[in-house]
Amino acid sequence: MNSPNVPPDAAEPYARPASTSAVPVAGSTAPVVGMVGAGQLARMTQQAAIALGIDLRVLANSRDESAAKVIVDTRLGDYRDLADLREFAKGCAAVTFDHEHVPTEHIQDLIDDGYAVHPGPEALVHAQDKAVMRERLTEIGVPCPAWARVSEAADVEAFAEEHGWPVVVKSVRGGYDGRGVWVCSSAEDAREPLEAGIPLIAEAFVPFERELAVLVARSPHGQGVSYPVVETVQKDGICVEVIAPAPGLVGEDAAAAQHIALKIAQELGVTGLLAVEMFATKTGLVVNELAMRPHNSGHWTIEGARTSQFEQHLRAVLNLPLGSPALAAPVVVMVNLLGGADPDVFSRYEHVMANDPGVKIHFYGKEVRPGRKIGHVTALGVELAEVRARAWHAADCLKGPVDA
Repeated sequence: MNSPNVPPDAAEPYARPASTSAVPVAGSTAPVVGMVGAGQLARMTQQAAIALGIDLRVLANSRDESAAKVIVDTRLGDYRDLADLREFAKGCAAVTFDHEHVPTEHIQDLIDDGYAVHPGPEALVHAQDKAVMRERLTEIGVPCPAWARVSEAADVEAFAEEHGWPVVVKSVRGGYDGRGVWVCSSAEDAREPLEAGIPLIAEAFVPFERELAVLVARSPHGQGVSYPVVETVQKDGICVEVIAPAPGLVGEDAAAAQHIALKIAQELGVTGLLAVEMFATKTGLVVNELAMRPHNSGHWTIEGARTSQFEQHLRAVLNLPLGSPALAAPVVVMVNLLGGADPDVFSRYEHVMANDPGVKIHFYGKEVRPGRKIGHVTALGVELAEVRARAWHAADCLKGPVDA
């Protein structure tokens, strides 16, 4: 079954080649999925792995990382070290990631060693390198902002002469939650990134009406499904709220966004999850960013979809039939929980749980710091205004006082 918003051809019929099965038979050992990285994405993937009977292994930098605190099979190592990656991959039916920072050449080395790695390096590089991503998306006809590589002030000024100010300057690699992005009204504003000596691109500023995201999954043999399009709300470069489905986006408009995401997944050869962040403008959709892993815009799926993004990712990387991405309720709202001045979040659980037993709390086990993303809450219901109010009330209560 597909989401109600998915066009009929958005998911291909399932037909597995017999030789690709990763499903354990009676009396056999459960497959091991190795996830490089031990942040909250790996932590939440463990919940899905338990239900599926899959053994999840994570590669962590330290025992203090979010997933390392709750996953028994935690290996310590450096994701930048090929020897550590090779040791970690031993015995894994599939290797995947909770971040995009593993060197592309190391991923290829693992594949050459005979390991199944999802996504592969040819796909993942498009989430690692923004210039490569823009070149490829432009080539396949996906709507993108005007862009160019820049290395000095004259390049930024020349770009602005053609496309106008402000100009958005981005680091080609790295950066998230607003980091590595500079909105410049003049070449002087671009001084900081230009002097940092890092590869940069410039993009035309997009006067968007709102931000959308589409989460799709694709398995190695090509089955694909799309979750409903969601609206994401950003504050200071951080996603603070996700609304599913995106209010007022129905029919052909929703299908268009899903088709773009599915096209990208197919053309780039993505295996696993792909999150496509988009701008909705007066003239149409414009693709902003890509992520090839479970994504913040999909955390609502744990309670809000028939198949969570974490289970879907495990299914995809093991080449299992994909699950239904359909909504579990007419409206789902997820609000990110940011740390406040009082680190004792647990002491505020009683009020939140008693006030609204239907709200679900997810805490990432991270040290609480003001403004740090430490968890999320999800509310389900029928009326958008009521569901949003419930989710925000819970998040605000859990955050506690802003000032000590």
